[in-house]
Amino acid sequence: MGLIPEDRVFITVATTGGVVGTKEKNPNVPEQPDEIARAAYECWNEGACQIHIHARDKKRIPTGDPAVYSEIHSRIRALGCDIIIQDTTGTGPQVKEEDKIKCLEANPKPETASLDMGTMVRSFDPYAGTGDLRWAKHFEEWAVKMREAGVKPSMEVFNDSHLREVRNLIAKGLVDKPYYVDFALGHAYHGGIEANPYHLWYLLHDLPEPQDTVWSVMGVGKEELTITTMGMLLGGGVRVGFEDNLYYRKGELARSNAQLVARAVRIARELAKEPMTPEEARKILGLKPLNITKK
Repeated sequence: MGLIPEDRVFITVATTGGVVGTKEKNPNVPEQPDEIARAAYECWNEGACQIHIHARDKKRIPTGDPAVYSEIHSRIRALGCDIIIQDTTGTGPQVKEEDKIKCLEANPKPETASLDMGTMVRSFDPYAGTGDLRWAKHFEEWAVKMREAGVKPSMEVFNDSHLREVRNLIAKGLVDKPYYVDFALGHAYHGGIEANPYHLWYLLHDLPEPQDTVWSVMGVGKEELTITTMGMLLGGGVRVGFEDNLYYRKGELARSNAQLVARAVRIARELAKEPMTPEEARKILGLKPLNITKK
């Protein structure tokens, strides 16, 4: 189901995250531009075709500053790394709503960007009770801004009701084929549905225009391994990384994002699937080719 070839898997790595993944919880979390760029390069070498980026300022606080995103993007490309660059538009509560989308102003621009398809209310940690109110007009306006910037939206679906908003964007012609949907399962906010095989199967059967859609899935915490393996079996893309999970196994912090990517690649190969290259992934997403000298 979807556009990913049966013998391939699309692997995204979310290296940093907004407010949950910090060096206090795992000292290996990359936070500054040079750390994030190096993590991108390492994950690319292991088989990731896309990086999902959350930027932080020099005080380690989440930021929407396009200058910081520009530095991260430039550092990644300076390493000769052609990984697809995806920026978040759902960063931490410290960032004003109007600043969350300023990553689109970065130079070089991201190629894709997340577009959360529902209101978020945080349920834990110091930011419990805070949230981002979003509704149809918001999704429509941001989809238009992404189209104008030449950036493909990754429509982030946390529960089945969010697919209503995906259908709305498709019906109004505000997103272009191939559509790109990312199932984010197991969050204790966004009204997130639990990360289990039943819910993934259920969401897939409600996915609009599956014949024209690239879909991917991620799971939070200990469910990351289960749900991404299930995603591979069902023919989708997967997302791993410190934004979603700081551990390699119970009680053992992951040494790096690359370690989590390497495990996903090993599992994929046991399932007779090879990780897609960024070039292959760009073709199925309908992105422009990237001319870069690889090192």
